[in-house]
Amino acid sequence: QVQLVESGGGLVQAGGSLRLSCAASRGTLSRYAMGWLLQVPGKEREFVAAISWTGGTTYYADSLKGRFTISRDNAKETVWLQMNSLKPEDTAVYYCATVKGAYMSPSYYVQDYDYWGQGTQVTVSS
Repeated sequence: QVQLVESGGGLVQAGGSLRLSCAASRGTLSRYAMGWLLQVPGKEREFVAAISWTGGTTYYADSLKGRFTISRDNAKETVWLQMNSLKPEDTAVYYCATVKGAYMSPSYYVQDYDYWGQGTQVTVSS
């Protein structure tokens, strides 16, 4: 079992940047493709970005390409989401999660993720 802890969220003005971190507090995330997903109150969780377990392949939601970058360092058991040019509509709780099964490919689909962190709030003011 993997336990994940996100950090780095906060309040930022539109146009600003944040870097979210996701670390394994228990178990290892190095064998798993990882994803970042967001949730706005009253809505279902949505895909943001994903990265293969090697770090060599990345996927992004079309609306976020060019602004967000996902990366990882398996030696540090950490995955990051660099968020630039933030917009008020990026306001959400951001979660990191592991794709089901070690060494599987990244996924765009929320149902393909199983171990989740507790989430970190990102608020972008206009």
